[in-house]
Amino acid sequence: MSTVTKVNTTDIPTFPHILSHATKVPGLIFLSGQTPVDIQGVVVPGGIKEHTEQCLSNLGAVLKAAGSSWEQVVKVNVYLKNMDDFASMNEVYEKFLPSPKPARTCIQAAKLPNDVDIEIEAIAAV
Repeated sequence: MSTVTKVNTTDIPTFPHILSHATKVPGLIFLSGQTPVDIQGVVVPGGIKEHTEQCLSNLGAVLKAAGSSWEQVVKVNVYLKNMDDFASMNEVYEKFLPSPKPARTCIQAAKLPNDVDIEIEAIAAV
């Protein structure tokens, strides 16, 4: 029987009580999707580049809290409101994730929480 641990950090906005920032099982961490909100829960100003950076910064804080890092990420899912933002999102993504890059899926989502333009989730080893 494996142990499941919930991971939360005070370095990013608190989720509603029904969610955890991540769930950790032996060897893996499943990170909840992060939107471009700051510690106060407010969407950061700017466009897709600034929003991508905030999502990835939030995920980085969760990785750290879970005892992992970007080097351990094995899968990323990116949800974009508008696929026309794909190239701009990639410019920021390229800077955050070390090579070789993890597996990734990127899809256009009709509507994201709080009507943001991007949400990113990940799976990492620990």
